[in-house]
Amino acid sequence: MKDIYILAIETSCDETSIAIVKNGCDCIYMNVLSQMDIHADFGGVVPEVASRMHTENITMVLEDVLKKSKMKIEDIDAIAVSYAPGLLGSLLVGVEFAKTLSYLFDKPLIAVNHIAGHIYANNLTNELKFPLLALVISGGHTDLVMMEKDYDFKVLGKTLDDAIGEAFDKVARVLDLKYPGGPNVEKLALKGKNTYKLGYYDDKNSYNLSYSGLKSSVINTVHNEKQRGNKINKSDLACSFQTQAFEQVLKKLEKAILNLGIKNIIVAGGVSASKYLRKEIKALCDKYNVNLSIPDFKYCTDNAGMIGAAAYPLYLKGKFSSLDLNASSSSEIF
Repeated sequence: MKDIYILAIETSCDETSIAIVKNGCDCIYMNVLSQMDIHADFGGVVPEVASRMHTENITMVLEDVLKKSKMKIEDIDAIAVSYAPGLLGSLLVGVEFAKTLSYLFDKPLIAVNHIAGHIYANNLTNELKFPLLALVISGGHTDLVMMEKDYDFKVLGKTLDDAIGEAFDKVARVLDLKYPGGPNVEKLALKGKNTYKLGYYDDKNSYNLSYSGLKSSVINTVHNEKQRGNKINKSDLACSFQTQAFEQVLKKLEKAILNLGIKNIIVAGGVSASKYLRKEIKALCDKYNVNLSIPDFKYCTDNAGMIGAAAYPLYLKGKFSSLDLNASSSSEIF
């Protein structure tokens, strides 16, 4: 079977990324142009600014990828693009660009769900072994998903309210930390201890999670201590929040290992870049002799490599999109 080269485009938020991926597992070259410094001044991503920057940068990013990979679009077998979910204006830039390339060069167009991309990012580091349990953990998702085969998603449990990444960002603001919130909470937590007892809802009879209560507990702790004139130990509070946030995840994973006989676990999404989470999940999997796969750091946050990896099974199945493909801000894969 001939090698399949997919040119993948990712513009769901504030990274303009294009990659060429061979056979769904080998990222030939990838460029990720981040807008983080620009949005940091606003304390978060400004959708209008993000879409404008994508428009300005996307052609330049493509030229760089083709030059560095020493390939031409004529060498490509298909064009893949992240079409949902994400910021609508940002997604539209990528989708229209991909459709244009598909039309001009007569290449098949593959629509990839952004969350599926995070899951298949693991294929760029370790080959997916089915059946598996995927922990999808990001700013918009906290899901436990069973997969018996490619693109077979069955939700075992999910957050009942806030996603864990969203909770990290909101706690970061309360602690006066700069954007992006998650990495800065983790840095601060390294200096502290788990001394604050924070409250959160724990459904012991299911695999569901909850982060609204934990987030509110941090906010209330800060408010109450200020009202009393007490000084907050921000390092300890960050450490307490991080420890108890991931404690929920680890409990559910252990429950699945013991009750369902899980032998393969993968971690997906931006929060999988957390060094603390990686260490704790590895220890859990080592304890029960479970295979663990977490993408390399460069494939954890939004990137086009993961879109190319997720597009490959769709290419093999002939699941192509027409040129009337549209972006969606809220399309769910599960």
